[in-house]
Amino acid sequence: MNKNKKHVAIQGWPGSNHEIAAKDYFDEAIEVIPCLTFPELFDTLKQDKTKYGIIAIENTLVGGLLPNYTMLKDSDLLIIGEYKLRIKHQLMAMPGQTLEEITEVHSHPMALAQCEHFFKAYPHIKLIKSEDTALSAKLISENKTKGIAAIASELAADMYGLEILARNIETNKKNFTRFLIISDKGKTEVDDLLIKDKVNKASLVFSLPHEEGSLSKILTILAFYNINLTKIQSLPIVGQEWEYLFYVDVTFADYNRYLQSLDAIRPLCSKLKILGEYAKGKQSYPLQNGVQTNSESNKLTI
Repeated sequence: MNKNKKHVAIQGWPGSNHEIAAKDYFDEAIEVIPCLTFPELFDTLKQDKTKYGIIAIENTLVGGLLPNYTMLKDSDLLIIGEYKLRIKHQLMAMPGQTLEEITEVHSHPMALAQCEHFFKAYPHIKLIKSEDTALSAKLISENKTKGIAAIASELAADMYGLEILARNIETNKKNFTRFLIISDKGKTEVDDLLIKDKVNKASLVFSLPHEEGSLSKILTILAFYNINLTKIQSLPIVGQEWEYLFYVDVTFADYNRYLQSLDAIRPLCSKLKILGEYAKGKQSYPLQNGVQTNSESNKLTI
């Protein structure tokens, strides 16, 4: 691997949406490290602390990826940025075929579910679940398989020499996935961002005593300090019946007021942990015919 490039672990095969988000976020040449699963990605970063990682954390259609919250909490990694990508699904196959010749379509179950409406017009096509969108495209290309198509990104079609039979076949055109950029070196990047006055978002996790009004007290304090709560996700604490961890995302205009709010809620919380402080990302759109479309991304060079 090129030591001058940033090495970024992604979930999925090259050509996946994770790779698209990683390349656009860093806005420079990167060395991608494919990991088939999220646990494998976390293990990769644990073994080599010089690497970065990017993980999907929530989707506008299916909500939060709950296991990733737990793995992030249990790791020593910090969130150093976020990226929101509009997910576009392309139907691709070996060149020279028509939709009528396709009998099977392979892809990740989530991608298949997001494109079900399109296939109602093609009842002869069977939908087959696979481990990864881009890997499905890669296998078709390697085996030169005819009659089978994949749902993946335009980047995957370009990388594996496949022809796009139908573009943007996702049912919901407001399908976004939010990705988190994570690193063991988070403190260094946060200090750099503070100098640039760009930190305006944080992700926290805490537990509360099983008492009436405990959560409302926290929310009242955050509101007093002008802290905007953008997300709250509760997960049960294993082995402690009816007790929960609360994962929250907050945004703020004044970093010092944010620190004061933490000091105010800390005595009321148990095990308060800052998962990351970073610059809020805007929504971005993937390449369409090789051109970036309607990009609003808030990219940071680290």
